Amino acid sequence: MKYFQQTVEFDYSWEEVSTSNWQKYGPWNEKTPHVIAVDTLSRTVDPVTGIVSLDIFFTFTCPTRRHALTTHQLRSERLITCRQNTPKWVNTILGIGNNDNSMVYETSYVDPVAQKLTLCSMNVTWADLLNVRETCVYQPAPTSTQSTPTTTFTQRAEITALCGGWQKIKNSIEQFTVERFQQNAAKGKEGFEMVLEKAREVFQEQREMVRLQQNSQILREAKM
Repeated sequence: MKYFQQTVEFDYSWEEVSTSNWQKYGPWNEKTPHVIAVDTLSRTVDPVTGIVSLDIFFTFTCPTRRHALTTHQLRSERLITCRQNTPKWVNTILGIGNNDNSMVYETSYVDPVAQKLTLCSMNVTWADLLNVRETCVYQPAPTSTQSTPTTTFTQRAEITALCGGWQKIKNSIEQFTVERFQQNAAKGKEGFEMVLEKAREVFQEQREMVRLQQNSQILREAKM
């Protein structure tokens, strides 16, 4: 088993980050052309809190963990489909041919009270040959303030090759997967920064439009 772990910070509030997370694989992100589809599996409303629970089927390469939905949490499930090239030697060892499509099942939990967004995922494709379990957490940074909000992103992945053969081969496959995570990490942060910037711009435009509409209504009423 090998691990990949990183911690980075975004100069945005937790509210902005947790909201923009749902747009991470959309057109605002130019760094995720490999994501082919993000499918929602189900969406429910907590009868106690009224919070929407979202289930999505996500085709990607990661693990899934199921947790009980607790009060005040938004629970989502997604299936993400991705297309990424893998070396021929990996395809040969795993016996997967030239199929570059992979699927990941993701479960996420949004706790607005604790201000914590947790995403747990695991690979569906090649699951009998390679086990990849990933956990990502977004929380306000300890140094975050109202004037300078900052959100901490923590990512940890556990990679285990299950294919038969020599341990050296398993180590090579696990190391390749770790290196792929490392390559995607920088792109992932850059892409999400694009989404956060665009979301802030769009929301600001919407707030300004609402303000103008309210002022216009006030002026009309004053003239009457």
